[in-house]
Amino acid sequence: ISDVLNDAIFDEDHDEMVIVKDIDMFSLCEHHLVPFVGKVHIGYLPNKQVLGLSKLASPFPAFLEPLSVLEDALRSPWSLLFSRLNNPNSLSLPLDGRHMCMVMRGVQKMNSKTVTSTMLGVFREDPKTREEFLTLIRS
Repeated sequence: ISDVLNDAIFDEDHDEMVIVKDIDMFSLCEHHLVPFVGKVHIGYLPNKQVLGLSKLASPFPAFLEPLSVLEDALRSPWSLLFSRLNNPNSLSLPLDGRHMCMVMRGVQKMNSKTVTSTMLGVFREDPKTREEFLTLIRS
């Protein structure tokens, strides 16, 4: 984590939502050894500290295990990263992707997408905050 952060946590008075969206990610399915590719959107609410914006996008290759499951690819790496901030539980991580297990194997649904999300803290508890975030990533 320290290598990824590289001292990019800054003391700031900013307390409004921070979002970086459409971050490309990929990995291999641990069950079938085929790729999944997609985009992740990261939102958090700072509490006197912000993370350098490039750090929000840069950790994906470092965090995703060579073999993983799309549904579990996000929760622990990002919880660990945000534990370094003062407010680690206000985090939202929706992901949408194409899982080649669905495209190449079995049902062969070429246009299918899988959508999963991790919502922590106020993103889970407050419907208005969650809706604001989801509206902003759709725009």
